[in-house]
Amino acid sequence: MTRYKITLNGQIPYTEEEEKQLDDYYASNPVNTKNNKLVLIKEIRLQKLQETDFYALQDVTMSNEMKTWRQSLRNIPQDYTTEEEYDLLLARDENGNLTHSVWSKP
Repeated sequence: MTRYKITLNGQIPYTEEEEKQLDDYYASNPVNTKNNKLVLIKEIRLQKLQETDFYALQDVTMSNEMKTWRQSLRNIPQDYTTEEEYDLLLARDENGNLTHSVWSKP
């Protein structure tokens, strides 16, 4: 499974060396995967909100659909609480795109 770095410009696959470093790190450092997944989800959520912040400016009209979508992003921590739900939120297709409907802009 390819892992991706989330950047402001999108997602970039890790290099083979970075993948090895990650594997080595996780093998030697016990982690709470549920908390790590939530941190990643919050990073993705922040990126999605930042991409649409310009709609919140006074001189730009934000559609009701966009308002609802942005609110659903802000509600993720309270609406999704289990590791299984986190896995669904983080699921990606073969091209590395997030597949959960909550990430789809209206």
